[in-house]
Amino acid sequence: QVQLVESGGGLVQPGESLRLSCVASVSAFSIYHMAWFRQAPGKQRELVASIRTADRLTYSDSVKGRFTISRDNARNTVYLQMNSLKPDDTAVYYCKTLWPQSSWGQGTQVTVSP
Repeated sequence: QVQLVESGGGLVQPGESLRLSCVASVSAFSIYHMAWFRQAPGKQRELVASIRTADRLTYSDSVKGRFTISRDNARNTVYLQMNSLKPDDTAVYYCKTLWPQSSWGQGTQVTVSP
């Protein structure tokens, strides 16, 4: 079982930025397909972004151009840089391993409010 620990959430105003981090306790982290999901109150959990390698990235349409996913394999860490945040981005953000194992982190709250 992969353990994932997220950090970096908080309360910000619209237009501001946050960077989320997720540290994975796993060997051979570089082979893992990683992703960020989010779940807003009353809504289903949705994929925000995923990363296999630096040139194999995916983003949901709602965050494309504002969020950037990246990874530092030496630190077993995946990041989500979130710019131009909107109130609709308010959610609990979860880190997840997609392959070769499926594991979830505990989540970190992001609140965007004036």
